[in-house]
Parts: sequence; structure tokens; C-alpha cells
Amino acid sequence: MTSTATPSQRTILVTGGGRGIGAATSWLAAQRGWAVAVNYTHGTAAAQGMVARIRDAGGTALAVQADVSDEAQVLAMFEAIDAEMPPLGALVNNAGVVDVQTRIDVITMTRLQRMFAINVFGTFICAREAVKRMSTVHGGNGGAIVNLSSAAARIGAPGMYVDYAAAKGAIDVFTMGLAKEVALEGIRVNAVRPGIIATEIHASGGTPNRAAQMAPMVPMQRAGSAEECAEAILWLMSDASSYTTGAVIDVTGGR
Repeated sequence: MTSTATPSQRTILVTGGGRGIGAATSWLAAQRGWAVAVNYTHGTAAAQGMVARIRDAGGTALAVQADVSDEAQVLAMFEAIDAEMPPLGALVNNAGVVDVQTRIDVITMTRLQRMFAINVFGTFICAREAVKRMSTVHGGNGGAIVNLSSAAARIGAPGMYVDYAAAKGAIDVFTMGLAKEVALEGIRVNAVRPGIIATEIHASGGTPNRAAQMAPMVPMQRAGSAEECAEAILWLMSDASSYTTGAVIDVTGGR
């Protein structure tokens, strides 16, 4: 697959880029001039559909399959991007999972391993590979990383998914630490912390109507949209946020 990018164009990798916040980010990034690598695990049709939409609008896009919890698959994904896309300039660590609501006294090791493998370890490995390509220490031209956290990291999600909240708490700390680590290497690292957002992720947690049910608890009395999260993510990718690193931005409607 050949690239149609202009010489000045750079690639943004959006993990989990075919649906929800990832899809909104992929589309908005393309509109802002980025070449977009749309990562997916199982949602082939959604990822290919996003790529087709971007290309139909005159943009550059590539669908890249990889389970971010599998290091070998992540390495293969970055190699494919290196071979087929413009140089990497940004990473959005969006891929993540929740699970059915449960309490700690019945939680299983299998669930914990999956939760942290995807939400935490996958974020670390993708960030590692992005730094190797973007850091001026490695000959890169700099770039930006945005990690997806959650308001659950502040709230704790008691009686629902404290494991998910703990994983996202790890993302907050990782964002702060990595930002300081690569601050002199041309890379800014920030996070967006969504609140109740109307996306498909609630269905995977067994509560497809959760966004509507939780809306009355939000000061703004509504769920947010994936597009509202994408706007915050793209701002953190842009030169408009050039003095912002190590920040975690709440997109929570005041919750």
C-alpha cells in the first residue's frame, strides 16, 4: 500500500482507532492534516471503514491490526507504519477495556491480568516504540503522546470496576513521569481523562445504557461525546499546546 502523503505530513497512530473516542480522533486528525494509522484488534470492518472514509476525503490512512497487550504484535504494527506511512509524529494511546461490574471480593486474576495487560502494559509498550521513533535522542523530530485515562482514576469506581480505575490511575502517573523523562527530547506527553461518554464501551461492560443512566449525576446533566474528547486530544497534539506537557485534562462535564 503506497502513501499519498505530502513530504511535510506526519503520521498519528491511534490505538483502538476504529470506534468510539478512537474513531472520532482518527477522523478529526485526518481533517487537521495528519496521516492516520488506525489500529484495531478485532473490529476489522470498523477500522477499514474509517480508513475508507479518510481516503475518500482526500486523506492518507492505513489500518493496522495489533492487540496492544501482545508485544510482538505491537512491534509488527510499528514496523508496518514505518514501511508504509510518513514518519511518526504522534501517538494516541486510546485502546482500552472495561469489564462487567463487580466487587473486589469476587475479582479474578484472569480479569486483572487482562485489564492491566491492555490498559497499562499496552500503553507502555506503544509509548516505548513511539519514543524510539520521535525522540531527538534517537534521531527523531519530536512529537506528542496523548494517553487516555478516565475520571474513574479520581473516583475509584467502587462496586463497579476498581481494577479499571486503578489501571487508569497508573496511566495518570505514567503520563506525568514520561513527560518529565522526554521533555528535552522534543516529545510532549499528556493525558485526557474522559467522564461519562456515550460510546460502545459501556456495552462491553454489560451496561449499554450507562451513559444515559449516569447523565443526571453529571453537573452538566448530559453525557459527553466522542467528538468532544477528540477535540481535547487534537489540541494536545497541536502547536497550540506547545508549552503543555505532563497535564491531565478532564473532559467530564464537571464530574
